[in-house]
Amino acid sequence: MENKLKLYGFNNLTKTLSFNIYDICYTKTKEDQKKYIEYIDEQYNAKRLTNILSDVTNMIGACILNIAKQDYDPQGASVTILISEAPLSDDEIDDSCNKGLIDYRDSVVGHLDKSHITVHTYPESHPMDGISTFRVDIDVSTCGEISPLKALNYLIKSFDSDILNLDYRVRGFTRDVDGHKHYIDHKITSIQNYIDDSILEDYSAIDINVYQEKIFHTKMLLKQFELDNYLFSITSDDLSEEERKDIRGKLRTEMEEIYYGKNYE
Repeated sequence: MENKLKLYGFNNLTKTLSFNIYDICYTKTKEDQKKYIEYIDEQYNAKRLTNILSDVTNMIGACILNIAKQDYDPQGASVTILISEAPLSDDEIDDSCNKGLIDYRDSVVGHLDKSHITVHTYPESHPMDGISTFRVDIDVSTCGEISPLKALNYLIKSFDSDILNLDYRVRGFTRDVDGHKHYIDHKITSIQNYIDDSILEDYSAIDINVYQEKIFHTKMLLKQFELDNYLFSITSDDLSEEERKDIRGKLRTEMEEIYYGKNYE
């Protein structure tokens, strides 16, 4: 809201931003598929994901209470951060919390005081068509005045995003000093309101919103792509025109199937 609410007690609204990000790649051989997954595991391991989520915490104006992270065998990683809206003194924090001071062992977990941020990764490959995909699931849930939407553009730019499924919802209510309930404390008609125009111009975007329930959903599909950006261990010069056309078709089919949530064949 434009005029700041004078509340009776704590702002009890919970705001949650959840999204799936998909990156598509063409891996010609089984060996390439294996190397691609190894590459993704290295690029987006638990340590790097922890750094990204720590940046998100700073962007939304929260403070880290605890971090937990885990790399998985054979692939994938997860990070959870527990955050608080304002800094807490040492005697206010449970002794089990690490306050983000971690040594990057194989597994770490992080927690926040009233909110949390989580990320999970899922690399995988098609058994026949040479297509590999990398999915990232991110949840940023906050209470109080801090908003997860502040970090939306940063998160989109932190990953090579071909398809995005974005969900934002506000739950609960908070009271003003007169006892009047407020079920949302900011203006929003679409998640796209919070995405930079420079990002949106590269995507086709569809909204499915349920305004009375404070539920907002946006799907985004990359409009155009350069083939060389989707080839692993080869370039388009290594391919015939017929091969280039076939691979472009496979990449576009994979993107559209994920975007529309159905198989074409």
